[in-house]
Amino acid sequence: MKHSTTQQTRRGRRGPAHRIGRTLALVLPVVLVLSGTLAVTRVNWSGNPAHSVLTASDVSSVSSSSKAVQRAPQEVLRDQLLAELQEKNPGAVLTHLQQAVNGRPSLARHCTSIARALGEAAVRMYGASRAQSYARPVCDTSFASGVLAAHG
Repeated sequence: MKHSTTQQTRRGRRGPAHRIGRTLALVLPVVLVLSGTLAVTRVNWSGNPAHSVLTASDVSSVSSSSKAVQRAPQEVLRDQLLAELQEKNPGAVLTHLQQAVNGRPSLARHCTSIARALGEAAVRMYGASRAQSYARPVCDTSFASGVLAAHG
């Protein structure tokens, strides 16, 4: 009988430290999750320094608007190369196209359409005969076919 009496006394003697520990074990995870959630909503995820505080309701509007703004990599590359064509000759731009395709092989299937667009733009800028002088075998003969399409 002494054994059962000792267990009851031990259970009955659990002090305030045990109660505090039990309370912390229940409350602490909740506090950590809430503080982490609040911290994430306060971070400037927009990339715009003007919006230094982003609320949780803004997160959904930013993510939906950024999906609409994102463009395919081949569109970005095409636009960059067309802009570069305004400053440099078509030979340099074709070299950059080839480097981009070599560096990112997933762009290879779009190389033809990009080179064709560059050829058409080169005709508008330089005229057909001068644009044709820059033709090289980048993406087969797509640049030359773009020149021909714009001229003919």
